[in-house]
Amino acid sequence: MTNAGPARAAEFDAHRPRLTALAYRLTGRFADAEDAVQEAWLRLAGEAAEIRDLGAWLSTVVGRICLDRTRSAAHRRERYVGPWLPEPVVTPLDARDPLEAVVGRDDLRMAALRMLHELPAEQRFAFVLHDGFQVPFAEIAELLDCPAATARQHASRARKALAADTPPRAPLPRQQEVVERFLAAVHAGDLTELTRLLHPEAALFGDSGGKASTARRPIRGGGKIARFMLGLATKYGTTALEGARPVLVNGDLGMFVPGDPTDPTGRTSPRRVLVFTVDDDRIAELHDVVNPDKLTGLAL
Repeated sequence: MTNAGPARAAEFDAHRPRLTALAYRLTGRFADAEDAVQEAWLRLAGEAAEIRDLGAWLSTVVGRICLDRTRSAAHRRERYVGPWLPEPVVTPLDARDPLEAVVGRDDLRMAALRMLHELPAEQRFAFVLHDGFQVPFAEIAELLDCPAATARQHASRARKALAADTPPRAPLPRQQEVVERFLAAVHAGDLTELTRLLHPEAALFGDSGGKASTARRPIRGGGKIARFMLGLATKYGTTALEGARPVLVNGDLGMFVPGDPTDPTGRTSPRRVLVFTVDDDRIAELHDVVNPDKLTGLAL
């Protein structure tokens, strides 16, 4: 006996955007998030018992599915070449998109997710489930197989780490102004202006998985990042940016650079998504996603 009738399917669909946001935050991959949500639906369809609070039940189920996936993928993450960044969720700059429900929150920004996924899995899960989705610590403790007090401590540590290292989101017009000046300085080869537009303690994280060209280690310091960007411009030419288009990446301003995968010389800049974290009038973080496995879903 199952309860997978039209009414239950409609109930589940009402929860789907929230569950997708939850799973994406926990796994860092949108495809994995969709798979987890679909698996949750299959479990719900086979559940014969009455469910008093469907939202809470689904949040816990999705959390358990994601935790299992995280643990099974841990060895792959350890062997990953270079920094690992969440899969970018790209939405149009000038039109509403269904994915905006997933990435509209500040804690789903690339900078926040990067930090979140550098934390131990227990801290990430406790924080996301409790602070983002109001799952009680008693249920989180059961999921993580630890006392409730420990689950509370995991969430507290994650909360403090994120508060300390994630700058507030600048208004979009301000982001556009800073990024336009930054790109103009790259075109002009202006090291002084580039350095000025970068926070002295700015950081650049490149995600290639060893499959494309970017920084293999985080670059820290505005001057070092400026020289790195000019090095890319020298290697590939500023014409690589001419086909770039502004987009929103996890709600922040970014650039989609199409590249040319058919170039046999390898001199064309690879397909990439650049994400800018603007803090006041300077760039605090720059994320360069070039791993082709994380860009296959872009319909741009």
